[in-house]
Amino acid sequence: MPNAQFPIPNAQCPVLYIAITNHGFGHAVRAASVAAEIQKLNPEIKLILVTTAPAWLLETYLSGNFEIRPRAFDVGVIQSDSLKMDKSATLEKLREIRSNQDKIIASEVNFIRDRQVGLIIADIPPLAAPLAKAAGIPCWAIGNFGWDFIYRPWGGEFEEMADWIGDCFSKCDRLFRLPLHEPMSAFPNIIDVGLTGGNPRYSPEHMQARLGLTAPKEKTILLTFGGLGLEAIPYGNITRFPDWKFICFDDGAPDLPNLIKAEGKDYRPVDFIPVCDRVISKPGYSTFAEALRLEIPIISLTRQGFAESPLLLEGIQDYAYHQIISESDFFQGNWEFLHQEAKPPRRSQFLNKNGSEAIARAVVNYFQPG
Repeated sequence: MPNAQFPIPNAQCPVLYIAITNHGFGHAVRAASVAAEIQKLNPEIKLILVTTAPAWLLETYLSGNFEIRPRAFDVGVIQSDSLKMDKSATLEKLREIRSNQDKIIASEVNFIRDRQVGLIIADIPPLAAPLAKAAGIPCWAIGNFGWDFIYRPWGGEFEEMADWIGDCFSKCDRLFRLPLHEPMSAFPNIIDVGLTGGNPRYSPEHMQARLGLTAPKEKTILLTFGGLGLEAIPYGNITRFPDWKFICFDDGAPDLPNLIKAEGKDYRPVDFIPVCDRVISKPGYSTFAEALRLEIPIISLTRQGFAESPLLLEGIQDYAYHQIISESDFFQGNWEFLHQEAKPPRRSQFLNKNGSEAIARAVVNYFQPG
């Protein structure tokens, strides 16, 4: 049932506003996977995706109609690639957002009321909750960590920013807390759900034919490092494995006989997973979640200075066949780790895989109570 303090949204034309954090592609992928399930359950719900993520990325998850509103309510962490963080630039942008929050909220409230939005889903910009309060509608968040958790260990003025963010989160009406999470104690109402993520759109046979794969699955490796990618991937190591196939999303990668570049925007990492034996990645929820849902072993680099990373690495050690390698192993080594067996998960139970569906069902029930 809708929260009693809010008006029941117009059941004839429900409108959902999905605010997505301005950081890489992972949050956009996660939110889009939930939005896709909402479309399946009730295609009449109008979706407004509020994000700076590219339209082509969202379109690979959403087959129905949706609107993009290009707005950024937070900064995440400013990075030159998926491992290198610029804390000074991040703090400067945080100051700007905080000092302008009243203006940002006032402007967006007018849009929300004009479009008769009935519910805000946030993954996971802090300003979404006070924005919803100002608009008189509920805000539900999705996440496995909050930005206060990331910033607080950096100390100094970041601690003050973490306090401000925690106060914003405390105004949220509900949090769908995902696996591999921190406590997220700033949220007053927490509902634990399973893994989110997309499903492969093509059969393994289609993908093998499309890629011309002749190597056995156990010698096919997916390289994926999120929307920011990695600088200076040592592609020369691929030549050490001439009987193997490697798949990457780097348009600037060299032309090598056993390196397949996923050109164009038709395919996502999750579409390649069924034809691969392992995925090599950096710590990131969306990549880990899709690999866990499809039960593919994960080879992960470590990542320093980002508080979510130890949680994610603990998670794959508990629930996935895995290998954890240092940055020096990846960047300066000869990739001998590929000849090693993945370690089995420490726990025997599996994580629930139906997070996207559970969140989508809750949204549909909110708009169609009873």
